[in-house]
Amino acid sequence: MLRTPTPTYDANAQSGSKNLGDLPEWDLTDLYPSDDAAELKRDLDWLEEACRSFAADFEGKLADLSAEEFLSAIHRHEKIENIAGRIMSYAGLRYYQLTTDAQRAKFLSDHQEKITIYTTPLVFFTLELNRIEDATIDALFNANSDLARYKPAIRRIRAMKPYQLSDEMEKFLHDMGVVGDAWERLFDETIAGLEFEVDGEPLNIEGTLNLLTEQDRTVREAAAKELAAVFAENIKIFARVHNTQAKEKEVMDRWRGMPTAQTGRHLSNDVEPEVVDALRNAVVAAYPKLSHRYYELKRKWLGLDVMQVWDRNAPLPMEATRTVGWDEAEQTVMNAYSEFDPRMGDIAAPFFTKGWIDAAVKPGKAPGAFAHPTVTDVHPYVMLNYLGKPRDVMTLAHELGHGVHQVLAAEQGELLSSTPLTLAETASVFGEMLTFRKMLENADSDAARKVMLAGKVEDMINTVVRQIAFYDFECKLHDARREGELTPDDINALWMSVQAESLGPVFDYMEGYETFWAYIPHFVHSPFYVYAYAFGDGLVNALYAVYEEGDADFQEKYFEMLRAGGSKHHKALLAPFGLDASDPAFWSKGLSMIEGFIDQLEAMED
Repeated sequence: MLRTPTPTYDANAQSGSKNLGDLPEWDLTDLYPSDDAAELKRDLDWLEEACRSFAADFEGKLADLSAEEFLSAIHRHEKIENIAGRIMSYAGLRYYQLTTDAQRAKFLSDHQEKITIYTTPLVFFTLELNRIEDATIDALFNANSDLARYKPAIRRIRAMKPYQLSDEMEKFLHDMGVVGDAWERLFDETIAGLEFEVDGEPLNIEGTLNLLTEQDRTVREAAAKELAAVFAENIKIFARVHNTQAKEKEVMDRWRGMPTAQTGRHLSNDVEPEVVDALRNAVVAAYPKLSHRYYELKRKWLGLDVMQVWDRNAPLPMEATRTVGWDEAEQTVMNAYSEFDPRMGDIAAPFFTKGWIDAAVKPGKAPGAFAHPTVTDVHPYVMLNYLGKPRDVMTLAHELGHGVHQVLAAEQGELLSSTPLTLAETASVFGEMLTFRKMLENADSDAARKVMLAGKVEDMINTVVRQIAFYDFECKLHDARREGELTPDDINALWMSVQAESLGPVFDYMEGYETFWAYIPHFVHSPFYVYAYAFGDGLVNALYAVYEEGDADFQEKYFEMLRAGGSKHHKALLAPFGLDASDPAFWSKGLSMIEGFIDQLEAMED
C-alpha cells in the first residue's frame, strides 16, 4: 500500500541538446536544506521507528479495530507515506538534475534501499485489509464520517481482493519479482548499449531516433535504416525478453485468476474494461478520418508520391525555424491560464518565481519533461529541457497543468491526492489546449497557423492513434504467447498488422521496420500502460468541447474536478459536465476535435 510519489512524464516531450542561457533552476530547500541536513537524518530515524511501531501496533489486529482505531491507523500510514515521499522526492530530484554525478546516484540508491528496508514491515497492511469482510468495512465507514472519506482509497486497494493469494504465496511472488526485474534490466542495458552510425557519426538510440525529425530526408532515411539494421542484429534478445515477460505475466495472472492479461492494468488505473474497449473501438474506427487523412495531407506537403516510415515525424517544408525566448513562453502560458480563470494563473505564478521549474538543457540532466508532485505539504516541481521551440512552449503548458492539478489535489492528503494515470493527464492536456489556442490566435500569418495546427494534430495522433495501435499490439502479443513461444518473425508480424491499419495506405514500409517494436520500453516495464495516454487526451478533448459550447459553470466544475484528486471515480468526476466515458459517443466527441483540426488544414489547401 505504501506509495512514494513519482513523476508524470509527457508522452511527446523532446530531449534537448543546447543551452539557452539563464533559465530557472530548482530550489530544493523546501524539501531539505542539503543532502547532509540534520532534518533529513531526523526524518530517516523517525521513519524507521514509525514503521516498526506501526507493525507492532496493528499487525494481526486490523479486523478487530474500532472505527476510531482504524482511522488512527490510516492517519499514521499517511504520515509514513509523507515522510518517505519527501525523502525520495528530494533524492530523486537531485539525481535528475545531474544523473552523471556518482555521488547523487549513490545518494538516491542508498535512500531507496533504506526506505525499502524500513517499510517492509508494512506489507501486512494490504493483505490483512483485503481479508476483512465487506460488511465489517461498511460498518466502520458508517460509524465514522472522517474514516468514510478514505473509502475511495480503500476501495482501490480492495479491488485486488478477488485476486489476492495466501500471505505465503504473495511473499513468494514478491520475492520472485527480482527475476522479472532482471529481464527488465537486460532490456535497459541492451538498449543503452546499442551503437549506431549515421554518416560516419557514432550515436546512441536517442540521438538516432532524433534524426527522424530532421529536415533533410536523406538523413532521416539513413537513420531509419540504421535503426532497422541494429535492431535486427539484436532481435533475438528482444524476442527472448518479450517472450519471458509475457509468460511470467501469464503465470501470475493465471494463479490470481485474472480473466485477461489487461485486468491488472485496468485495476491499477481504476477503470472498467468496457470503458477501455469503448475508447479503443472509437479510435480504431476513426483511423480513416484521422491518421489516414492527415498523412495524406502531409504526403502532399512533402511533395511525395508515397510516404516512407522515416517521413512520419518529418518537419513540414514551410516550417520556419523560430526561437521562443523564455520570457515569451512564460507570458504566453500565463496569459492563456489567467484568461481561462485568474485562479489558474495565481496557482501557476509561483512556479516561475520560487524555483519550482528547472528549464535549462544541461550536461547530465535527465532527458524529456515531467511534473513531480513530491508530497502534499510541499509543492510540485516541473522539469523541462527548454530549447525555445514552439513545441517547448506546449511542453511548459503541459507540465504546468500537472503542477496546478497537483497543487489543488494536495488538499486531499497523501492517500487521496494521487490520481490514476487515466485522469492524471486531464489538467496537463487541458492547459496545453488553452495555450495552443492562444498561440494560434496570436499567429502572424496563415502559414504559421498551418504549421501550428499540423504540429498539434501530429501530437494528438502520436498520443491517441499511435498509443492505441501500441495497445492492440500488446493485446495480440500476450494472447499469442498464451499459445506458445513466439519467434521474432511472429512478433514482427503482429507489429506490422497494427501499424499498417493505424497509419494508413499512404505509407510504404521499408524492409526492417517490422522490428521497431523492439525499443518501446513500456511493453517491457509496464504492459498495457500506453492506453492511458489516449484516455487522457480523449477525455480532455471531450471536456474542451463542453467548454467551447459555453457551459456557464464550467470553470467552477473544472476546479472541483482537479481538487478531487483521487477521491472520486471517473464517472463521478465527469458527471457534472454531462459526460460518461463508458459511452462510445463520449470518445467520438473527443476524436471529433482532432477531425475538426484536420478539416481546418484541408480548408487551407483550397
